[in-house]
Amino acid sequence: MGDSLERLGSEAPGLDATMKDGSSSELCMEIDGVTPFRENAATAEDWRMALNKVVPAVVVLRTTACRAFDTEAAGASYATGFVVDKRRGIILTNRHVVKPGPVVAEAMFVNREEIPVHPMYRDPIHDFGFFRYDPDAIQFLNYEEIPLAPEAASVGLEIRVVGNDSGEKVSILAGTLARLDRDAPHYKKDGYNDFNTFYMQAASGTKGGSSGSPVIDWQGRAVALNAGSKSSSASAFFLPLERVVRALKFLQEGRSSYQDKWEAVSIPRGTLQVTFLHKGFDETRRLGLRSDTEQIVRQASPPGETGMLVVDSVVPGGPAHKHLEPGDVLVRTNGEVVTQFLKMETLLDDCIDKKIEMLIERGGTPMNVILMVQDLHSITPDHFLEVSGAVIHPLSYQQARNFRFHCGLVYVAEPGYMLYRAGVPRHAIIKKFAGEEITTLGNLISALSKLHRGARVPLEYVSYTDRHRRKSVLVTMDRHEWYAPPQIYTRNDTDGLWTTKPAFQPLPPLLACRAKDAQPHGNQILDISREADLMEHIHQDGNQELIDGVANMETNDDRSSEDSHAQDESDIGKKKRRIEEDSAANGAVADYSVNNSREIELDARNMENRATMADYPAPTAQSANASYAEHVIEPTLVMFEVHVPPSCMVDGVHSQHFFGTGVIVYHSQEMGLVAVDKNTVAISTSDVMLSFAAFPIEIPGEVVFLHPVHNYALVAYDPSALGLTGASAVHAAELLPEPALRRGDSVYLVGLSRSLQATSRKSIVTNPCAALNIGSADCPRYRAINMEVIELDTDFGSAFSGVLTDERGRVQALWGSFSTQLKYGCSSSEDHQFVRGIPVYTISQVVEKFVSSAKGPALLINGVKKPMPLVRILEVELYPTLLSKARSFGLSDEWIQALVKKDPLRRQVLRVKGCLAGSKAENLLEQGDMVLAINKEPVTCFLDVENACHALDKNDNVNDGKLNMTIFRQGCEIDLIVGTDVRDGNGTALVINWCGCIVQDPHPAVRALGFLPEEGHGVYVARWCHGSPVHRYGLYALQWIVEVNGKPTPDMDAFISVTKGLEHGQFVRVRTVHLNGKPRVLTLKQDLHYWPTWELRFDPDSAMWRRNTIRAL
Repeated sequence: MGDSLERLGSEAPGLDATMKDGSSSELCMEIDGVTPFRENAATAEDWRMALNKVVPAVVVLRTTACRAFDTEAAGASYATGFVVDKRRGIILTNRHVVKPGPVVAEAMFVNREEIPVHPMYRDPIHDFGFFRYDPDAIQFLNYEEIPLAPEAASVGLEIRVVGNDSGEKVSILAGTLARLDRDAPHYKKDGYNDFNTFYMQAASGTKGGSSGSPVIDWQGRAVALNAGSKSSSASAFFLPLERVVRALKFLQEGRSSYQDKWEAVSIPRGTLQVTFLHKGFDETRRLGLRSDTEQIVRQASPPGETGMLVVDSVVPGGPAHKHLEPGDVLVRTNGEVVTQFLKMETLLDDCIDKKIEMLIERGGTPMNVILMVQDLHSITPDHFLEVSGAVIHPLSYQQARNFRFHCGLVYVAEPGYMLYRAGVPRHAIIKKFAGEEITTLGNLISALSKLHRGARVPLEYVSYTDRHRRKSVLVTMDRHEWYAPPQIYTRNDTDGLWTTKPAFQPLPPLLACRAKDAQPHGNQILDISREADLMEHIHQDGNQELIDGVANMETNDDRSSEDSHAQDESDIGKKKRRIEEDSAANGAVADYSVNNSREIELDARNMENRATMADYPAPTAQSANASYAEHVIEPTLVMFEVHVPPSCMVDGVHSQHFFGTGVIVYHSQEMGLVAVDKNTVAISTSDVMLSFAAFPIEIPGEVVFLHPVHNYALVAYDPSALGLTGASAVHAAELLPEPALRRGDSVYLVGLSRSLQATSRKSIVTNPCAALNIGSADCPRYRAINMEVIELDTDFGSAFSGVLTDERGRVQALWGSFSTQLKYGCSSSEDHQFVRGIPVYTISQVVEKFVSSAKGPALLINGVKKPMPLVRILEVELYPTLLSKARSFGLSDEWIQALVKKDPLRRQVLRVKGCLAGSKAENLLEQGDMVLAINKEPVTCFLDVENACHALDKNDNVNDGKLNMTIFRQGCEIDLIVGTDVRDGNGTALVINWCGCIVQDPHPAVRALGFLPEEGHGVYVARWCHGSPVHRYGLYALQWIVEVNGKPTPDMDAFISVTKGLEHGQFVRVRTVHLNGKPRVLTLKQDLHYWPTWELRFDPDSAMWRRNTIRAL
């Protein structure tokens, strides 16, 4: 039979983490011979009176961990606490409820009065902590504090557990204490675990939310504190109260009554950094305990003693390291026989910074050791560094014990964006950064302060899963202002907050330089021409378990059916794209030199460059089987690695990390442009790295154009960053938009493997005009509409992208990836992708506008301002219907003959599926309309509609941007004048974070659903953050905010104006409208201390994303 599972009692699933219980063989119960006085004789009336007194003092705690820290993740949860000092306003609960890191909490009494509570103390080891509150804030409830009586606990005692079990406000569970000497439960191998204490056990069957509940006897006294339970049975685990009583006395001595500023009280706690277990005498004899020692111990111990303390583990670098070993049996401490945890901890707490003498037996040999008792609080972190969303702090005693590392090492509690992008996992220990050894957090801050934005430096780390080997990765400092400048948070127990101060001010980005001339900055910044070699190491760690949205962000709009506030750490729609090497492909390339006619003309360094080119050959083949098309196209191919910062995952983007292959469509001395599908570069708030097949180098790229309809983006790069050699090896592909591909044509599918090896195969076009029909995802994101794509008979699978060329290597289509979502039933779905050919004509049109100076707004590219292309589109989703079906709907023979004459191949008519909400076509075209002609010319395919829109741009001031459309609606032929819309390729250019939710203008995928709130477009909630006010109060994604405190927010400017005037701690009334049209009103409490209001705005004059604070303390 398998081992049972144990869990903490908090409601949040993150706190209900379970691990195997290794003590299933110790389920026997030892009955104490002392009979309880009259507990079991308590009547129902006794219990009624006791509960009437206890229940008003029990509170529901709603806690929000604002940042991941130490053993706890960021999130919101429910738990329980109870008043233990009414005059001073002290509430007792569990440590994992108080949290070791920043926390915001509220207590709700039984009469629904709510008050804020502030953390006072959390024990570094044992599972208890205290909140404080203002007793005068409770005006309508009579209650009394619950007295603590640890001495009343005994086997057979009938008890009641009163608390917020399973999210209910008040639950009363009955039970009987069965054990007082259970081993401390083990919850997680990488999280919080109690140790060096006994626990009590009873079959009370507590569940999530009951953490911190009082375990009371019939007299209304708390005899224990509920802490956890076993998921496979009804067993619950209770913490004894002896140590709680001691800590409470220290707090009470600090103040006689409640005060706003509670003076922090130091509670002495000593440690040897050793974990002991209580083993029976039979086990200690097997470990080598001598018989005469056992007799001495039995005689000196209380009656009924069953065993002794045995060393289970010793933390490296601690006071007992190399002095005590696992298996040592503790006999005496300072001359006293010690067999109980309580006595041992009392001795340690009284001897901080003093030496103690311990007598142990190791394999039957007595040994005396002298150890220095360490202050436990000195190895409990009370500060952390937040940089690029990462939380980094000294390694705590809890995690040092779990991982067997030295306390105080630089520990990654949350990798955030910058470290996640480099492949650094949660729980990593940073050993070296930018060439400097890292032993303290100050070392890391010093190294970071010397780096410019955009700098790339090596980092070495170790993880507890592979502790014996260092791993090397390449860290890229954020070039854009995705996150606030680095901050140091320090715990302040006086007011319960964590104060902040700047860690350092990041240096501005370095100017781009030629790869050949790049110089290291203090031996920290790598020569850019060597980066490709180091990047190979980034993906070699097979043990990374990084989660998309690692910075704790979600897109789903609901949390659970019972309680929308409960924490759920499952992530929605997070499928990473991977480019895999096809082992069946030859990967063979014949000898081929770069075509000189395509090389860039060089000036002053011509001679030097020729000498360098002789040393570096162009991409050559390993086999003569490679096609000529592959030879030609290989120098134009680029591998993309794209990362999306969690702080600005807008437009419904479904992942943080993308891979794909693009093709260079323009290359000059000033600018290079690469075309790639939008399932690789999905949004403009991205960090793009480009690796070139023609030259081993990796450089950054900037998203300059996202086509509003077609599935491609254009990314610019700086040719000077390639160096003279690289710029000569790289060239642009020749695009061949005409003639269009036909069924049966032969094409070459050419792309790059993950190792940047060109791979190709000859294929046959089976369908050159397949119409896409991709449904909307649960979280709306870009989907290709009004597109015809190319299908082949054979390809390399759904993860391989590249280009389709003719036999001369001229590009006829981009072989791109499309994202879709497969739905199973009503509640489950899974992200999938497929690849199809995207005709190159639309790409060539936009590239021509780039080259010939478009009419759009200017954008700074490589230091030169260039006007961006504008695209005129009809914002209507269309789909084709066969003419045979159209005849059944009543379409006349005359129109059928006209459409067949226009396009004998397709034999179809376009129908309206829906108009984008807010478009000029809305309220004019209706679902089901057949589009017969535009400007009296028959229309049979999407390209006809696009050409009609482009014709409007060529003839300025003609028709005022409107199309004369002939449609067929319900048996009638109708002529309509329909307006078109002009869109740029910038994508979303403004993002606001308010109370932890990411809001933006409704993006096209949302508008394509055909609905906007009647109150105006509103601002759309795209994401929300774990541990934020919106997480706590349930303002989740997929809805519009249309009012704040009664003031309309029809657009982003209005929303900024309203939120700018909101105060810290103010309750805000928010009116929302969900995607399904359902309105809702909720309130939330603004927290500007941990969650200031800020905006991220794209600045075209500097081509940078700038972060501006709207409202903060």
